[in-house]
Amino acid sequence: MIASLLSHDERPNTDEALIDAYSSAVSGAVSAAHPAVVHIEVRGGSAPGGAGSGFLISPDGYLLTNSHVVHGASEMRVFLADGRRLAADLVGDDPDSDLAVLRVSADDLAHLTLADSNAVRLGQIAIAIGSPMGFQQTVTAGIVSGLGRSLRGASGRLIDNVIQTDAALNPGNSGGPLVNTRAEVMGVNTAIIRPAQGICFAIASNTARWVAAWLIKDGRIRRSFIGVAGQNVPLLRKLVHHHRLQQETGVLVAAIEPDSPAARAGLLEGDILLALDGVATPAVDALHKLLTGDRIGERAIVGFIRGVELRRHAIIPLEMPSRG
Repeated sequence: MIASLLSHDERPNTDEALIDAYSSAVSGAVSAAHPAVVHIEVRGGSAPGGAGSGFLISPDGYLLTNSHVVHGASEMRVFLADGRRLAADLVGDDPDSDLAVLRVSADDLAHLTLADSNAVRLGQIAIAIGSPMGFQQTVTAGIVSGLGRSLRGASGRLIDNVIQTDAALNPGNSGGPLVNTRAEVMGVNTAIIRPAQGICFAIASNTARWVAAWLIKDGRIRRSFIGVAGQNVPLLRKLVHHHRLQQETGVLVAAIEPDSPAARAGLLEGDILLALDGVATPAVDALHKLLTGDRIGERAIVGFIRGVELRRHAIIPLEMPSRG
């Protein structure tokens, strides 16, 4: 009734009244970010005719996506936000982190900045942009609902420091950016849990920055290995007390690759690995974290239990063949 008495000029601006601080923040971030978000179509590989998302990280055509989107693909096409369709080349692929870098031949491209994921806080706004189900430039928004999660990749290794969000993701969102209100990339969208609702994951931007730098430099990530198949096992309580161990589990050596570092070091099936260079290995994932590229060719000391005896042997990890 009161509104009807106001003249047209006296009525509040309807659009401005409806756009609150939250929607303004989201729409502003999307406006800044979407020119750098791409749709990717692949042929060949593990999913012939598959598709996913990605985003440009440099003006000269480097872009990030998920490894599982492009792994093994024989042909890749990238659709830019401005409608251009470009062939893409694989720069590097790292299944262990589920990240890959592609490059298209173009210059002066819109691109996104990677945020410091250590500064991400629970509850802050999270905006996902991508091509779910083939619908390009789709936007969903929510909050950061968990930090420091671990997610097992297709290679079997754990991906650490994963960001959990309730911004809705669907097939095709993989590889797209999860951005903050400044249009900075907090993470690379990678997974959903079916049939859960509102539980989605993104690889942290600091991980993506490190992986992308090495993929651009070398085309792969260098990691080391010792050549054992391991299984997490509990330690006998009497052994823990007798040797005054600070852990209650270890890695049972279930198998050893011939002529591997473990074989050369004299490890045997049935040994239980406890530590590498004094750092505890209570689980296979803990051992994987220690087998980084800087250990390649470097002498280390592996601590283990054989029977009831605590032993230490020298071991020299070698470079793991690339899975990319």
